[in-house]
Amino acid sequence: MARRNGRVGNDTVRMALRAVLAGVTGSVIGIAAYSISQTGGQRLSIIVGTLIGVAAALGLELYRRSAQLTEVRLVLLGNEMSFTTKADMRQAAQRMFFQAATRVATRPLEDGSGNLREALTSLKTLFDLYREPLEGYTTPPPPAKGDSVYELALDILNFELAPFLSKWHPSLKEFEDRHPDQDESEWPQNAMFRTELRHLQERLRPYVIGLGEIAGIRDPERHLRPSRRSVESGPTLPQQDGPRPGPRE
Repeated sequence: MARRNGRVGNDTVRMALRAVLAGVTGSVIGIAAYSISQTGGQRLSIIVGTLIGVAAALGLELYRRSAQLTEVRLVLLGNEMSFTTKADMRQAAQRMFFQAATRVATRPLEDGSGNLREALTSLKTLFDLYREPLEGYTTPPPPAKGDSVYELALDILNFELAPFLSKWHPSLKEFEDRHPDQDESEWPQNAMFRTELRHLQERLRPYVIGLGEIAGIRDPERHLRPSRRSVESGPTLPQQDGPRPGPRE
């Protein structure tokens, strides 16, 4: 399971920076006020006012950049990973989270429902979406400290999606090629495929929740829970017009 061991939140950083900035600003204003009162010079007032404005602007920029840093620690399958996130990493994690949260990688496929070929296609699409930034020139370099969200994506590809796809894609395709007129429900490995798909979803779940943690999503696990409506009504199949076809001969 993924869990957040510790998180240096924005509130703590902001509070510390505010205290430092307030102290520095107060000191500068105090010195300026004292100097102006002693000299009464207009030129000195302008210079001091300019310096105060520059100092305030630099302090606010430092505060803005530092406040964006967040440390997220995750334990995934017994391995601890630490992420010092910035805006670009959070954005990448958010994209990957929602790409997985809307696909069969995390959505249940109940027995007797769904389409196995579409499930495999969805997983292959997710594989390609995760692999594309890893192979592109726009991928940012690894952070100087901690792990990268792209390392997490690489683990998902190499250890979870690739083995599953390499096993089940050719197996289902062979059945489809040999029996083009048969429904996939007649595939002898149908039940085994669904069982292993559920195991894959269980293994992917901590990774996806971890991506949500890195993205800063509040309670990312709630987006992966079945809706109350689907739990109460159970899996349903789309209704077809006209009589249902009889059993295949």
